[in-house]
Amino acid sequence: MVPETGGSQSKRVGLGLLLVLVVAGLAVLIVFFAFVRHWAAVHTGTLNESGPYYGFWSGFGSDLGEATLITAVGIGVYTGVRKVNCHTKGCWRISHHALEGTPYHLCRHHHPDVPTKGASHEQILEQHRKYLEAQ
Repeated sequence: MVPETGGSQSKRVGLGLLLVLVVAGLAVLIVFFAFVRHWAAVHTGTLNESGPYYGFWSGFGSDLGEATLITAVGIGVYTGVRKVNCHTKGCWRISHHALEGTPYHLCRHHHPDVPTKGASHEQILEQHRKYLEAQ
């Protein structure tokens, strides 16, 4: 039998504490359910309005579409940035250079063959000559 490590025991303690907190939260919610329900009705606009849920859709509920749109745009921007940035972990530079033999794209700072201070015309022609010879 393998003895338990300190990490495994701390995970059990953390899981037990989380379980106790969830049960305590549910108990508080059950005891104060009427208060919580009334508070939610007042703050979402579903109480004391001219019709059923008029206050919700003209107030709190009208923001659901905006929140959805903002979330979708945020996810799209994150996905786009993640796709075009350097594959080096933690680097947010845009990658323009494929690393031959790998699926990675790197920025000029991290690519081993790209000079970081700019290339002279002779260096560019030399790289092109090597490419043509390799073909």
